[in-house]
Amino acid sequence: MRLVVLVSGTGTNLQALLDACADPAYGAEVVAVGADRDGIEGLARAELAGVPTFVCRVGDFADRGAWDRALAQAVTAHRPDLVVSAGFMKLVGPPLRSRVAMVNTHPALCPAFPGMHGAADALAYGVKVTGATLFVVDDGVDTGPIVAQVPVPVADDDTAESLHERIKVAERAMLVGSIGRMAREGWSLDGRRVRIG
Repeated sequence: MRLVVLVSGTGTNLQALLDACADPAYGAEVVAVGADRDGIEGLARAELAGVPTFVCRVGDFADRGAWDRALAQAVTAHRPDLVVSAGFMKLVGPPLRSRVAMVNTHPALCPAFPGMHGAADALAYGVKVTGATLFVVDDGVDTGPIVAQVPVPVADDDTAESLHERIKVAERAMLVGSIGRMAREGWSLDGRRVRIG
């Protein structure tokens, strides 16, 4: 399975995927890494691994629609089977989503606590268990069909930061395991149900 991974920051999820893809039995290959800004660690990780990179900055385009079209062109030039949003902090429009399937992770158990602050919102609400979700990107914010979820208990002394760090560890393992299964076993979408195998 050919993967294009989109990043906006340190690229820890990207690194986990690169490490997994080093084993031919994993069934997937990162063929390119894209970002919405320059000079980030995620791009450096890709370059160190010898993976082609590209940058599409929103500010370089006349409007968001033009950026969406440019991003779609840059991604699809690498002929991916799947796009993985791995800490990519931009919503992606129809020009890309209509051409290739895309998955994203969220640091909460969707549909609870969508948006930018999933861990902090879960902590503020007082839940005892939160977690991470891998989902197929759709038109909404963290609303797509769910591929996988992993629970993470909330400790009494958690801060938003400590909880988010534990969620990220669980999220990486879930992401790597799920993408590997999707690559090796195939996957399909039946309404809102994602079926692997």
